[in-house]
Amino acid sequence: MLSVEIIQAMVTYHYALFRRVWDTSIMTLTDEQFITEIPYSHGSVRNHMVHLAAVDRGWMLGMQEDPNARANRPQPADFPTRASAHALWENSAQQFSDYVATLDEDALRYHPQDLPLTRWQTILHVVNHGTDHRAQVLRALHDLGAPTFEQDMFFYFTGR
Repeated sequence: MLSVEIIQAMVTYHYALFRRVWDTSIMTLTDEQFITEIPYSHGSVRNHMVHLAAVDRGWMLGMQEDPNARANRPQPADFPTRASAHALWENSAQQFSDYVATLDEDALRYHPQDLPLTRWQTILHVVNHGTDHRAQVLRALHDLGAPTFEQDMFFYFTGR
């Protein structure tokens, strides 16, 4: 049922689309627009991106059975600029991607002690959670006047 290649492809897609959001859209904002409060979900674009970095890292640490997986979550206010939040996000994305690259079929099937899901289920949850927030962020970016794009997986896999 499981395939390391499918899981890795989903993670690659997940972070490639978010890198495109950063490069194509977020970096066109001013720092003021980046922290502009939005009355939905986590609020500003900054808050969404810090949230994503924090939870992706938390899930990764949970899959590694780190007892401090939920401790020391970064707070949006500590990242007032696009550059500072981007560095946090990129670090989290790279760590998560590097971790997933180490997993084989048996490791994906493993059910970490303090998680409600197996590793493969947790990874797919992270990707799905990211897709939900990416849609929210793209809508906010559109409303702020930033360029946006189609995030459909079909277009990613076909190179369109």
